[in-house]
Amino acid sequence: MTDSVKATRATVTLGSIVIDGFMLPDGAYRMSLTQAAETVDLGVQNASDFLRSKALKSLAGEGYTPQTFEIETEDQVRGQGRFRGLPLEIVRKYWLYQASRGNKKAIALCDVLMAETLDRRFDRAFGIARSEDEWDQRLSEGIIAIAKLENDLSNAFEEADTASSREKLLEQQLRELGVEPWALPE
Repeated sequence: MTDSVKATRATVTLGSIVIDGFMLPDGAYRMSLTQAAETVDLGVQNASDFLRSKALKSLAGEGYTPQTFEIETEDQVRGQGRFRGLPLEIVRKYWLYQASRGNKKAIALCDVLMAETLDRRFDRAFGIARSEDEWDQRLSEGIIAIAKLENDLSNAFEEADTASSREKLLEQQLRELGVEPWALPE
């Protein structure tokens, strides 16, 4: 840790999700390792494991070790003066990786953030201005809509999952009886 590197803290809203964001003296942004994981309903150990994984190496080229930074604050409480910080590039890749693994919160978050990026670019092209409160409201609505859609899809696929489970059970029972279920008859 470099003692001279102190970050300033600000509240960042992603729709209805509120996180602490940090800015380093050089203007680079960081997010804490803990909040990167908690934002997609996972524990800090999961994020730490990701940083050592082959997945990160394939996404970013190298593993990454979070640096520890001090926080500039007047009302510092013991234990709140430092954080392990990840560049936003790594946070993005972590959330995308979690989405690819089926993490529903990560899927929703990646989807609504991509939607905002596209919408902002189209708004700029067509000369439309929206307030940050409007963007936050749209993000919140998008996360809620995706959660509802996932619930509806989950219910729709429940029957198929049950049938698949039955099929696997029957295959296992046949193999236990000495029959290969997908073998051609002799």
